[in-house]
Amino acid sequence: MSGTLEVRVLGAHDAVPAEAGGADRLELVGDLDDGALSPEPREVAAVRARTNIHLRPVVRLRAGYSTDGGELVRLRGLVAAYLDAGADGLVLGFLNGLGEVDAEVIGALLDGFTCPWTFSRAFDTVLDTDEAWRAVVRLPGIDGVRTAGSARALEHGLDDLVRRARADARVAALVVADGELHPDHVPWLARAGVRQFHVADQVRPGGSRKAYVDEGLVRSWRRLVDTEVAHARR
Repeated sequence: MSGTLEVRVLGAHDAVPAEAGGADRLELVGDLDDGALSPEPREVAAVRARTNIHLRPVVRLRAGYSTDGGELVRLRGLVAAYLDAGADGLVLGFLNGLGEVDAEVIGALLDGFTCPWTFSRAFDTVLDTDEAWRAVVRLPGIDGVRTAGSARALEHGLDDLVRRARADARVAALVVADGELHPDHVPWLARAGVRQFHVADQVRPGGSRKAYVDEGLVRSWRRLVDTEVAHARR
């Protein structure tokens, strides 16, 4: 398996240079004030009209990682609208009141929809990480878990994430390394079997969210991921 480079984008103005720089997948978000919130379906359509690579919008209407029956209806409508607008998959993540992966809510949200999806950084706020991994590997359609191995950042969670990936090929296959990913982290993760990598502010000049995604910065990450994954496979 070659490396997958995912880039967070805020719209077509970011998506076009991300694709040109060699990104494999786009995570489309709307509002970043409360973390990554859902974009409008028209933004999904706009990105789809100008790019050809895999596109996953975030399914999250408010801060926090819980939901309720009323909001669930709205979320299902949003999922349908996203897929109709050309999304290839989704990014989502919900926890119950005990801080556990909410498999029931996720199942209800995705019932009747067939598409791959990524569990969001909500994963890094669970109370029991071991139990959370046991839960997510059983979820239908999931092909990624965005995680830093810590609720803070990869700087704090790298060792644990590498350990888990080395110990369980299912974990390694699902990890989408995220949380202030630094170039120095990539070799360690790749050697542990991780093949999916997420970048956001790293590909904006000066790391500023006010700047657009830069094609050259994406290309630098593309080369890094390709090189380290190739070395790890030798």
